[in-house]
Amino acid sequence: MSDHGFRARRDWAALKRRFRELSMIAWGAVHKDHPVMAHIIPTRRCNLSCAYCNEYDDVSKPIETDEMLDRIDNLGRLGTTIITISGGEPLLHPDLDQIIARIRKNGAVAGLITNGYLLTADRIERLNRAGLDHLQISIDNVMPDEVSKKSLKVLDRKLQLLASHALFHVNINSVVGGGVKNPNDALVIARRAIELGFSSTIGIIHDGTGQLKPLSDHEREIYLQVKALEKRNFSQLSFFQEAIAHGRPAKWRCRAGARYIYVCEDGLVHYCSQQRGYPAKPLSEYSLADIRREYLTEKACAPYCTVSCVHYVSYFDFWRAPQTLADPRPYEAAKPEPPLVQIQAAGR
Repeated sequence: MSDHGFRARRDWAALKRRFRELSMIAWGAVHKDHPVMAHIIPTRRCNLSCAYCNEYDDVSKPIETDEMLDRIDNLGRLGTTIITISGGEPLLHPDLDQIIARIRKNGAVAGLITNGYLLTADRIERLNRAGLDHLQISIDNVMPDEVSKKSLKVLDRKLQLLASHALFHVNINSVVGGGVKNPNDALVIARRAIELGFSSTIGIIHDGTGQLKPLSDHEREIYLQVKALEKRNFSQLSFFQEAIAHGRPAKWRCRAGARYIYVCEDGLVHYCSQQRGYPAKPLSEYSLADIRREYLTEKACAPYCTVSCVHYVSYFDFWRAPQTLADPRPYEAAKPEPPLVQIQAAGR
């Protein structure tokens, strides 16, 4: 196919996707008794072992396909509008295309978070045929190091393949914060993403509970420069990151367990990837009553949370329904030491 023909197909796919997303945004703004987004795990196994990550192992088998399809149908039963497949490394699941197709059959937007290592031209074409809407790759550095092998040097060829073959939207996420040796790498990665026609976002590396690791002055400067490069999209609504980048707590109503849910490899619903353990209820049993309870539950870990996807979907409801229920978790688990104390202890 000619380059002109491919661009026409990609633009048409983008137009249809945008129409579906605008409809879902409107529905989410009006109706609050359904999850806007769910992350679901088809395998905990990963082909990498990034030092900061607590979401992988190297032994787990993929979840049985029939079980995964049943979980997708249960998310559909709850009215979930965006379902993002994560891991581990989801491309290791042998029937990933079938899972993506099932998401689309349930009427949801289909997303995928991958390290990108397993992408080939043929694999990208299969993702096109399955109906994938969004793909995100997080690139941590320009050159691989002992903390992360998700580097621009290794992945740039994969990015070029995506630019030439992907009909779906591609976002490249760079990071600043603890463990990143050279904060300037985030700016290099963001500029390369935009050069290839992708969107670019930036995140702040968190600790093992999803809490802020404070930024240095230079890291904060790089963060703001990359934010300035971001295209006009929903990710620019990042008031929470603006606050925590300056070491301030974010004031918001976390709707995890309601508007956002995380479904682990065991099929249990959790607040998010970094707060696994509650409510830990089987997805097959999750109900409207659970959604309404968690919608009104104040999360003690919220002020210094950096888990951006939970923040984004909670924007739908920042203006309504004050949270009147206390966090049910033990204090120690629900409310880690505030990072401002850590900043003072470090002499910053």
